[in-house]
Amino acid sequence: MRLGDPPAPHEFDAIERVSRDELMALQLGRLQRTLHHAYQNVPLYREKFDQAGVHPSDCKELADLAKFPFTTKQDLRDSYPFGMFAVPRERVARIHASSGTTGRPTVVGYTKKDIDVWADVMARSIRASGGRPGDLVHVIYGYGLFTGGLGAHYGAERLGCTVVPVSGGMTPRQVRLIEDFRPDIVMVTPSYMLALLDEFEAQGLDPRTASPRIGIFGAEPWTEKMRAEIEDRFDLHAVDIYGLSEVMGPGVANECVESKDGLHVWEDHFYPETVDPFTGEPAQAGELVFTSLTKEAMPVIRYRTRDLTRLLPGTARPAFRRMEKVTGRTDDMIILRGVNVFPTQIEELVLAVEGLSPHFQLHLTRPARLDVMTVRVEARPGFEGGRAEAGRILRKAVKDRVGVSVEVEVVDPETLERSVGKLKRVIDKRNN
Repeated sequence: MRLGDPPAPHEFDAIERVSRDELMALQLGRLQRTLHHAYQNVPLYREKFDQAGVHPSDCKELADLAKFPFTTKQDLRDSYPFGMFAVPRERVARIHASSGTTGRPTVVGYTKKDIDVWADVMARSIRASGGRPGDLVHVIYGYGLFTGGLGAHYGAERLGCTVVPVSGGMTPRQVRLIEDFRPDIVMVTPSYMLALLDEFEAQGLDPRTASPRIGIFGAEPWTEKMRAEIEDRFDLHAVDIYGLSEVMGPGVANECVESKDGLHVWEDHFYPETVDPFTGEPAQAGELVFTSLTKEAMPVIRYRTRDLTRLLPGTARPAFRRMEKVTGRTDDMIILRGVNVFPTQIEELVLAVEGLSPHFQLHLTRPARLDVMTVRVEARPGFEGGRAEAGRILRKAVKDRVGVSVEVEVVDPETLERSVGKLKRVIDKRNN
């Protein structure tokens, strides 16, 4: 694996070297200010706090945050477009929004200070991934209302890197630019990185000789097996980044390349909790909840992300807790004949079967009274004769490991739609 020495402590931000006690004292002061800021300036929070019988002055220690009500995506949609802003719209320097494909988009705003903080945590994330000033960064995340492209762009510039703002799409051109410009870092979704791998090979190029030494991948859950696949076929370090627009954008948490043992949450700006996704009670493993600690334009209090993970003590950055790789989302969970199934569980099994590629989709239908799930998965190029056997092996593995019976359809390479952004793994046709 190509990489220089791990970063020396003097290369960290000063905050990355503080003790846990020092960090918690900083968090408490910032949390108290945020609660007051939200209560005084956002009608939704004033109403929710009053209904719950709590006031910002009730927060005397970090554990008191559990007294305050959650914020949900529906709250943001009900406040569309600018009802969650805690500053006058004229002070908002930038607006981002979700796609709104399942309803009203969620709108987020940033003051100039918020954008500076965002650039700082993104620069910290790229450095934790192994990036250094002067590196050439090829950004494939989409630019526009989606936070990925501009978040990566500003962070790379803040670190002192050279940015190639390619954005998404035009896969053959992406490969040509990587070959010609020789970037050190690629930032993109992991599923699209697999599409780039296919395109390298389609052009007769060896991905292992490509220039990137680091890939920073986020915006969707991905597994350790997918990491191994990317690292082996590209000869680079595949590092996980986490974020969501409602809290800030990418850069809320990031893996450290020297350990790759979970994503260190930048807790000086974002306070994490995990709760039982059904009861909302604190849980060691469960749904991830975030409270922003420094946002001006749009503070969020106990925002339910719907991402499933658990929190662990820090390692490479000891003061900062780690979150494990997201294993799935509460809204991605499939209940199939009474069994909870996540796409990441199927991904692990697909990647373990010889001849099957990482490109797959789960199709849900209800031809009679019972739901049926069909795993449509592409064969690897050149794999022909053993497709039926590969399908049988995958069916058995899903039955043995997940506990449900599924159909498996092994299709030709490049049959399934490739995604530039977040990959749509589940095609639910049960109500069609």
